[in-house]
Amino acid sequence: MKLPLIRSLAVAPARAPILRYGVALLSTVLALIPTLFLSDIAESRLVVFAVAVMVSAWYGGWKPGLAATSFALTVSAYYSLTGGQTPSEYRKAIAHLALFFAVALLICWFNAALRATQESLRRSESNFRSLVMNAPYGICRCNTLGILQDANPALVAMFGYDNAAELTGRHLGSLYADAQQWFQTADYFHARKEFNNLTTECVRKDGAAIVARISGRSISNGKDGGTFEIFMEDVTETRTLELQLRQAQKMEAIGRLAGGIAHDFNNLLMVISGYVEFLLERLGPDPQLRGPAQEISNATQRATSLTRQLLAFSRKQILAPKLLDMNEVVGENLKMLTRMIGEDIDLVMVPGPTLGAVRADPGQIDQVIMNLAVNARDAMPQGGKLTIETANVTLDENFARTHTPLTAGDYVMLVISDTGTGMDNETQSRIFEPFFTTKGSKGTGLGLSTVYGIVKQSGGFIFVDSQPQRGTAFRAYFPRVDGREDAAAAQDSLGLPRAEHGQETILLVEDETNLRHLARQYLETQGYKILEAEDGAQALQIVDGYKGAIDLLLTDVIMPGANGRELAAQIARLLPNVRVLYMSGYTENAVGLDGTLDAGINLLQKPFSLPALKDRVREVLDSEPIPLEVAMSSRTGSSVLAEKKVPPFRARRFNLHLPLHYRPLGEKSWRPGTTENISRSGLLFQAQELLHPHAQLEISLVLPAEIAGLAATEVICRGEVVRSVAAQGQGVTPALAAKILQYHFQHGTHVGEA
Repeated sequence: MKLPLIRSLAVAPARAPILRYGVALLSTVLALIPTLFLSDIAESRLVVFAVAVMVSAWYGGWKPGLAATSFALTVSAYYSLTGGQTPSEYRKAIAHLALFFAVALLICWFNAALRATQESLRRSESNFRSLVMNAPYGICRCNTLGILQDANPALVAMFGYDNAAELTGRHLGSLYADAQQWFQTADYFHARKEFNNLTTECVRKDGAAIVARISGRSISNGKDGGTFEIFMEDVTETRTLELQLRQAQKMEAIGRLAGGIAHDFNNLLMVISGYVEFLLERLGPDPQLRGPAQEISNATQRATSLTRQLLAFSRKQILAPKLLDMNEVVGENLKMLTRMIGEDIDLVMVPGPTLGAVRADPGQIDQVIMNLAVNARDAMPQGGKLTIETANVTLDENFARTHTPLTAGDYVMLVISDTGTGMDNETQSRIFEPFFTTKGSKGTGLGLSTVYGIVKQSGGFIFVDSQPQRGTAFRAYFPRVDGREDAAAAQDSLGLPRAEHGQETILLVEDETNLRHLARQYLETQGYKILEAEDGAQALQIVDGYKGAIDLLLTDVIMPGANGRELAAQIARLLPNVRVLYMSGYTENAVGLDGTLDAGINLLQKPFSLPALKDRVREVLDSEPIPLEVAMSSRTGSSVLAEKKVPPFRARRFNLHLPLHYRPLGEKSWRPGTTENISRSGLLFQAQELLHPHAQLEISLVLPAEIAGLAATEVICRGEVVRSVAAQGQGVTPALAAKILQYHFQHGTHVGEA
């Protein structure tokens, strides 16, 4: 039975016909041996030759079978038809030969048909086996008890095993992460029902969790009972993308709700805080009256802070973006962070070299850093390590596919990581929601939601990596920009003294009645003449009918009908010299795109205090009016000012001669030196000996306030030598240029032996 296998695998196709005919020849020759002893028995001789024909046809096909038949007929005819025979014997011999020929032809035909059927079955089996073995989905067979009987390579690879033998004999339920989910599948096994698209968490050989979509059907197996064919698909990546998309949609919906609430709440707060200011101005020193009024004012300020955080989360706050060096921004916050996080937490900064520029509001980025640092501090009640790292990164399509809605491109990455308690998956899915907190009554739940809103409104993306008891890392990605200055710069103040009271005429447009009355009442006490309107249509009627000059349009941005920007454009055509001051909690892109204020726009953000209103009104009245086409240029993309290239960011250098101590990495003894110039990213200093480039150093020194931030700070840096300058002349020490790879801020006044 192994001959066909030998013929098909061990013999070259070109020699296979020779072998087939050789087998036919060999079988007929071997059949001659018994014919020598059975020469007188024609029937036995023909039977032997029939066997030879059968072997030839079975192995070689119908052609070698016919060749064997021809040889057998010739030999049989020789023995049967030669010699003296009676006519009846002659006819009998002819009949035997004819019968033999017919049987031989039947044998050849039967073997040809059998071989064709076998070949068809072999090809069919090969095709179906290829479908199963090469399928990208996991396929296996189980008995009704759930014992695995066979598995294809895709299933073996999905669960991280080396071969199918490691899975065969195991229970299917042992691959499930949750036994309760297996019980759901087992119900289908017991009922022998087909099931489709059951989603379950499974465990790989290395312990990693995956999400699989499982389908199965029962197959009858005769006396052995039924079996189940199981089909598995790894949908871990798909499930991750679905969760990310659902989270993004949920955050967007919550953001819209929060923004709308904050906008309406701002108007109420303005009325409350404004009239409280009136009360405080008119109340005497009596604490029984002034105390409650002051408490109302304090509560209003706290509520104002909450609305600003809600607007930050909903990405409806107004930003004043600038080109920033993230290393510079982080460095300016380090001293404050050192004081805030406490002495039991080590603060480490790892600045990225030649960091690219980002466009963002510096105050908002400060808030991001502070909020994340506070969150990390609270996660380390017993102390730990807080690391702030920056770097240039280029994210490809593969990374973007698994981090929806991020797009591939060049980014500046800000990472704030801690060694704290970490978070489980359920907590991670909700940390950016407003008012969600794990700190109980101690937290408002707005810190991380504010971070989320600021990063998103700055065009960036933020992700969190965390595991319980293994710490947390927040990674924010800000788009890297090419370093061009803004086309239209903000108007500089003239710096002239401003009058305490005014006499100009102001057109006040505000749809909130109480707020409009409050602003009118206050501005009239400052000497201004106020014309008020509740919407744009009424404001245009006033402009048409008023015979005097209108010096300032003070208008809300979001109003029924025409918004503030459209109203200002119409009034500017009628009154070319009118100045415009907008007031709003958020703009809905009316005076800016994506929350970014357009160039030349004056905006007073709600909620504001009455003194702030007075100062801003006076400032705008004292400024030169900006033509409408100049203010609109930034929105149409055509700049009236020439764009200028700015050089790549380079940390500011200070020519300071500061004492320091340094030592090559791994050595214990410190060596003294003196800086020539210094910045946050590197320094040039006089050393005792010449060190080779790329040598790693520890450098201990006290950074002055202009570099460290608020005050002088003791710090140990890890640096790398980038250039060495040999001493020129006797008594001159060599100079080393080192870039700073990492900061480690010290608590207290001493740095060990340094």
